Amino acid sequence: MPTYIGFLRAVNLGGKRRVKMAALRELLEAEGYEDVETHIQSGNLKVRSATRSAAKVETDLRKAISAEFGFDVPVVVRTPSQLRKLADEAEALESPIASDARRYVTFMTGDLAPAGVKALHDWDAATEGARVVGNDIVLFLSDGVQGAKLTNARIEKLTGAVGTARNITVVRALADKWGG
Repeated sequence: MPTYIGFLRAVNLGGKRRVKMAALRELLEAEGYEDVETHIQSGNLKVRSATRSAAKVETDLRKAISAEFGFDVPVVVRTPSQLRKLADEAEALESPIASDARRYVTFMTGDLAPAGVKALHDWDAATEGARVVGNDIVLFLSDGVQGAKLTNARIEKLTGAVGTARNITVVRALADKWGG
């Protein structure tokens, strides 16, 4: 039975869009998923499913979670090997800006628009940079997330895909914990 890692978008931020991880685990077990685990409150989960398609699991998780919690919850799904590979590649990339820039990974649904990929690679800001790795994006931010112009909304507009970001520390922890 395949294992999948899910990343929920925009949950448990600032008291809105609350998803309690215990309730999420109970829901997914009731939906037939096995070995359900969560990691911190920002919507990271691991499930096992008889479903062989990550895209189908992604769709099914979104439907079940959105219906249960009463608001749309996009979910991005990766396999353990995809997560491990992405974490390794994200850490190995040379920063296009300051060498001490903070790294974030934006997990994206679907294919990315080629013009958006080019725009991200060409992003010209002294404190921000991006590199596309597969269908995901590694962000480099010297001044942190709060003042960044390269926001999730801008990335989604450029690429035509939905994304959810995690800092590299969380991505590495998940890869070590669930990356097979």
